[in-house]
Order: sequence, then structure tokens, then C-alpha cells
Amino acid sequence: MTTEFDERMRRWRLLLGDAAEESTTALGAGTDSAMDAALAALYDTDADGTGGPRSGGLGASAPKVARWLGDIRTYFPTTVVQVMQRDAVDRLGLDRLLLEPELLDAVEPDVHLVGTLLSLNKVMPETTRATARAVVGKVVREVEERIAQRTRTAVSGALDRSSRTSNPKTRDIDWHRTIRANLAHYQPDYRTVVPQRLVGFGRRSQAVQRDVVLAVDQSGSMASSVVYAAVFAAVLASMQALRTSLVVFDTAVVDLTGKLTDPVDVLFGTQLGGGTDINRAIAYSRTLITRPTDSLFVLISDLYEGGIRAEMLSRVREMLAAGVQVVVLLALSDDGAPAFDRDNAAALGALGVPAFACTPDRFPDLLALALERGDIGRWAQSM
Repeated sequence: MTTEFDERMRRWRLLLGDAAEESTTALGAGTDSAMDAALAALYDTDADGTGGPRSGGLGASAPKVARWLGDIRTYFPTTVVQVMQRDAVDRLGLDRLLLEPELLDAVEPDVHLVGTLLSLNKVMPETTRATARAVVGKVVREVEERIAQRTRTAVSGALDRSSRTSNPKTRDIDWHRTIRANLAHYQPDYRTVVPQRLVGFGRRSQAVQRDVVLAVDQSGSMASSVVYAAVFAAVLASMQALRTSLVVFDTAVVDLTGKLTDPVDVLFGTQLGGGTDINRAIAYSRTLITRPTDSLFVLISDLYEGGIRAEMLSRVREMLAAGVQVVVLLALSDDGAPAFDRDNAAALGALGVPAFACTPDRFPDLLALALERGDIGRWAQSM
């Protein structure tokens, strides 16, 4: 019978490897041995792909990698598989092997894998491109299912609230909100509220109510943010009340607005890696804003500026003065606290534009608050 102590020792043995067997426990044949071999192939291997003391590693052999990918999917849960795949790319340089269709069929797709594939976009052979698009498409659908409905609900609610009027016709009065707004005027003798201010539903308009421009840094460190931003932009573009634009940038700026009907096309229109010219991206984005007081500009960048810093800050200042609502995100991902340029973040904060990271699950709420011109700084501090 396996005790809790035995199980703890087994886990330590799998974690620390065969060098810890004397101080932990010996592994049995079968599943434990196979799990140990899969871990050893990755974590007992040097960065150049050569093996450590108990393993030949994965090397550059596509068949061996394919078998290893199958093994880890057999013995570990999906979340662990995704971490191990990411570590294999980072530690052993297996990204080039992902250009082979049989390997792509074996991997567990996730946002980080999509980022790796997009970074290989320019060198991807035609034999792999269709498989890569299928992998990217699967991840995009999963992300869209996760965020689409909540985003539409949050944004629609914000636009409805902002369209309410204080001088409604009788048929347009929102009685629930009117009563709540006038509770101070309750008349005990008459057991009723005498409203001093009416709150009405705004007439739903088919016209565009807000312009949203997303400018996304496509430097290599922003891979996950690029994936999520592309899906969010596609969802927002599907809403009649918004005019949504998406630009991605490194040292050049690419307008991907025309591809927003298909976020997979958007992602394959990006090129991860390279330098960063935030100033140029803001300058271009400013040309897309024709109604400043009805516009929201979202910059997603780690703020490591390779362009002209003073001009970048000046352009942000000009946008604010014109009435544009500006939001700066250091990351739009689940990857945890990002690295970023603290001096530029502080300079933006001094202009009244806090820079902070946001998870995809919180982004719909942030959008709604920004469209209502709420206090972004206070919201960021509450996260």
C-alpha cells in the first residue's frame, strides 16, 4: 500500500532525477519509468541538445521529437504538456523542427506555440503552412470562445449607458434608474418619489458610436499579446457600433484592419521580432482618428522605444488634449508580470496615462470602463 510519504518521495524523485534516487526512492517499471525518461530528455539535456548523464536528449531528430511529444501527452496533463513544449523550444531550440507537418500534428496547441509559429512565418515552407494555419485556427477559436461573448456584452452595455439621456420622452424613461437617482426626494406623506431628474434610454443608433484603434507591438517578447489582441480586434470589428482599426508595429507599421474578418489572417500578417518604433506607430494611429472625443486608442507595448522618445510622449500629450481616451497596456496575456521600460511608463503616468498589464479575462471590463471614460488608474490599482 502506497503511503503519503511514499508518494511524496516518488514525486521528488521524478522532479530531481536519477541523481536523487538514493535519498528518495527507486521508480518502478512502466508509467513512472516512461515519465522519468520524458522529463530526462528535456531537463537533463544541455542547451546545445546533447544529452546529460542519463539521456541522449532530443537532439535534432524529428522522429525522436515526435515520439517524445506523444509520450508527454500520454503521461502528463495538458497544462504541463504546454509548459514542457515551451521549455523544449527555449532550451533545445526545437522551433525549427516545428516547421515539419508531422511534428505540428503531435503538439498540444496553445497561445505560446502560436507565437513560435508566427515567429517562423517567413521561413515556413508551403508543406507546413496549411498545418500551421490549422494549429493557429484551433487556438484562435478557443480564445474567441473564451472572450467573445463577454466582450460584446461589456462593450454593448457601456455604449448603452453612455447613450442615456436626461431629457427623455415619456416612452423612453428608464423608470428603475430614475427612481434610484431620486430616492433622496421620497415623500413619506404620499409614499412616492417625486423625480427631480429623469433618466432615459438612449435611442439605439445604427451609426458608429465609437472609434477604437489598437496599436500592438510585435517585438518577440509580445507574442502572446499579439495573439490575444488580434482576436479581441476581430470581435470588436464585428460590432456595428464600433469602428475598429488594428495596427501592428516594430520599426515599421502595418495596418491589418482589412483582415479583421479572420483573426488567423491577421496573425499571419504579423511578423514577430525586430526592433520597436512606438513613436511611428502612434503617429500612424493618429491619422486613423477622425473623431477624437469619440475615440479610444489602446497601445499594447513593453515601451522599449527605439524611436524618438520625446516625440512619442508629445504625440500622446496631443491625443489627450484633443479628447482621445488613451490606454497603455504593457501586456495583454496570462504570462504574469512583464518586463518593461519603467522610465517610459513613469513618463506616461505623469501625463495621466497609467501603464499596466492586463489579462484577457479582464480586458472586456477595461474596454467598457474606457468607453465610458471611467477612472482607468483606479481600476488598474484594484487589479
